[in-house]
Amino acid sequence: MELIAKILIAIVALEHIYILWMEMFAWETKGKEVFKAALPAEMFKPTKGLAANQGLYNGFLAAGLIWSFLIEDPKWQTNISLFFLSCVAIAGIYGAVSATKKIFFVQALPAILAIIAVIFK
Repeated sequence: MELIAKILIAIVALEHIYILWMEMFAWETKGKEVFKAALPAEMFKPTKGLAANQGLYNGFLAAGLIWSFLIEDPKWQTNISLFFLSCVAIAGIYGAVSATKKIFFVQALPAILAIIAVIFK
């Protein structure tokens, strides 16, 4: 179960690195494709700065999850990974409620599965 937990944490971290890239550097191209149902096309240019800020926060989530791999103490490694996975899950649930339900399946569900794997490792 420990290997599954690490794989799921890595997947969530990689996903948030991708979100960082999309929101900070490709908001008007890839971001427009991904969020076309949630935001009118004419809103991507004026919201570029806001999206970049969101992307930075997603980068912090990814950094925290990657940091959890570098912690040698098992208890602290578990605590840190659970903290950052919980942040991702809460953000994904909020995004599903406030933007599009797809965010739950793309962001929150992988984090929730990783939380379960970490708890039962």
